[in-house]
Amino acid sequence: MKLNKLTTEEENVIIKKGTEPAFSGEYDNFFKPGIYICRRCDNKLFSSDAKFNSGCGWPSFDEFIPASVKTIPDADGTRTEIVCANCGAHLGHVFTGEHLTAKDTRHCVNSQSIKFIPKNDPRD
Repeated sequence: MKLNKLTTEEENVIIKKGTEPAFSGEYDNFFKPGIYICRRCDNKLFSSDAKFNSGCGWPSFDEFIPASVKTIPDADGTRTEIVCANCGAHLGHVFTGEHLTAKDTRHCVNSQSIKFIPKNDPRD
């Protein structure tokens, strides 16, 4: 599997399971048509159609592209971590029961874990 070279900040989030500061990520308040892929392996993860403004400070999606994301218990014992199903990159966490969308799910994702591909781009 080919993995992309990561910056130190990206490694902190993707490999060491860190979190970027709230409201600091490039995709927090970003709403253009396209898809979001894993920054580490280019796996397609989320459609812009699933993105919504949750106000939490991180990009939020109410669903992922089928078979692209895995959930695992977080090391803190209370949350559920989401990772890329292809390479295991840490993406963020998933929350339910907040009633923010009809799907009642918020995939809270670090901008440093994803890259945006505009609609009609050959990679879309």
